[in-house]
Amino acid sequence: MTERIGTTCVQGGYRPGDAQPRQIPIYQSTTWKYDTSEHMGKLFDLEESGYFYTRLQNPTNDYVAAKICELEGGTAAMLTSSGQAANFYAMFNIAECGDHIVASSAIYGGTYNLLAVTMKRMGIESTFVSPDCTPEELDAAFRPNTKAVFGETIANPALAVLDIEKFAEAAHAHGVPLIVDNTFPTPVNCRPFEWGADIVTHSTTKYMDGHGAGVGGCIVDSGKFDWMAHADKFPGLTTPDESYHGVTYAERFGNEGAFITKATAQLMRDFGSIQSPQNAFLLNMGLESLHVRMAQHCKNGQAVAEFLSNHPKVAWVRFPGLEGDAYHDLAQKYLPEGGCGVVSFGVAGGRPAAEKFMAALKLAQIATHVADARTCCLHPASSTHRQMNDDELAAAGISADLVRMSCGIESTEDLIADIAQALETV
Repeated sequence: MTERIGTTCVQGGYRPGDAQPRQIPIYQSTTWKYDTSEHMGKLFDLEESGYFYTRLQNPTNDYVAAKICELEGGTAAMLTSSGQAANFYAMFNIAECGDHIVASSAIYGGTYNLLAVTMKRMGIESTFVSPDCTPEELDAAFRPNTKAVFGETIANPALAVLDIEKFAEAAHAHGVPLIVDNTFPTPVNCRPFEWGADIVTHSTTKYMDGHGAGVGGCIVDSGKFDWMAHADKFPGLTTPDESYHGVTYAERFGNEGAFITKATAQLMRDFGSIQSPQNAFLLNMGLESLHVRMAQHCKNGQAVAEFLSNHPKVAWVRFPGLEGDAYHDLAQKYLPEGGCGVVSFGVAGGRPAAEKFMAALKLAQIATHVADARTCCLHPASSTHRQMNDDELAAAGISADLVRMSCGIESTEDLIADIAQALETV
């Protein structure tokens, strides 16, 4: 039978047989023992599946990756040490020195820096386009050496909703895949593959873990992009890899497995950004309640956004679930069950008022984290971006009054009461 997503959250990825452990075992081992070198050699040649060194693969990680793969509706997946590592691997797996990437400008600042600074130093250039661009403007951003398009389903912290179909159509018209970071909605609220995306990434540190317990990331492949049909664009997948005994990934593993196999055999081998088995175990514990928690996160986010939008001491509110929000229509299309629990807003009175509001919070915790069971709040102008003056903040798209609140799963009434009393001090 076809499982609903809540059942997959609980039971996906690992289904024990008779007299096997009910919970996913933690394979806390760096290595595996083999009776013969010949057997191990077959693993190194990718002729057999198995494990020999946790830097490449580990059974605990693979069980959890398989669950996330099921949740997204993909064909293969891998865990990484962080969401940043997942995004880097996903792009670097198909782009190299001399190549180009088209990306939405409304993305997490760390990912923007990865593209604009670090990968640029590696010889991979990026063109950033507004998520609200016209199809013609998007088309104009492509170059002959473009290898991928990247965006976030819900941007952090701009809360812009990506028009996945628009970006997928442009990517496919130019023969390249669309990579979507689906961290904020999770597959509970949006499955980008159903809208044309080809590869999905996650910072599992956020809602998937949900408890601030372990940093991690994940890459999922839809298995739908035809690498051989665009063989000249993706030689790393369509020509022999001499560093791995001449294997051609797209031929040996097909569209369903080529991308993740190459990322594992090549990138994980060389960069080693593996998620620890212990963190994968904790991640799975979080995934088991993901469908229940997301409903409460979204309920709280909606209630807080509505409360703030009617409060005289709040200058503005950004939340896709609000009627009148710039991304409300796209949210209704892609996120009909809700998006996430993150709300951005401005406290009337600017920086001093925002700082006073933050200091008065009692239930909400001041933290750089988001997407946690506990409500987290951040005033970038006085913390992560405190080195900037108001003009510099505005240029970066962050106003001095901006507060980012990640609504947890506490009682809705208690959360609003805390916000209300903090606003009274302003």
